[in-house]
Amino acid sequence: MKKNSKVKVSAVANFLAEQSVPEENKFLWSYEIQIENNSDDIIQVLNRYWRITDMTGHVEEVRGPGVVGLQPIIKGAKQFSYNSYCQLMTPTGTMEGYYEMQNLDETRFIVEIPKFILSTPSELTALFRSRLH
Repeated sequence: MKKNSKVKVSAVANFLAEQSVPEENKFLWSYEIQIENNSDDIIQVLNRYWRITDMTGHVEEVRGPGVVGLQPIIKGAKQFSYNSYCQLMTPTGTMEGYYEMQNLDETRFIVEIPKFILSTPSELTALFRSRLH
């Protein structure tokens, strides 16, 4: 499947300290995704694929239709943003993946989600590492 360089995805993650329980290896982040359609085409997000890796190297893959229960349509020169969450059992990790999209001609293409880091304050990471040894 072809890639589309005129659609850009960016992400910002925020550690949710008040909803995390480090003693129980429960670390939670919110993240905001922005999809920018820098083309003249109208596009639609059909499916998503996420590769989530924690600091031990454990990988979880998530596939499914759309994003946050939607298959949004994004007009040319417009953007779509949404917020979601991720929980890990370690204080750091990464997320990356891609969206499968289509234009009005139903030509499907892939848009990469660049890798972004999920991290906690350094003292939580140090405490977690000390418990591993």
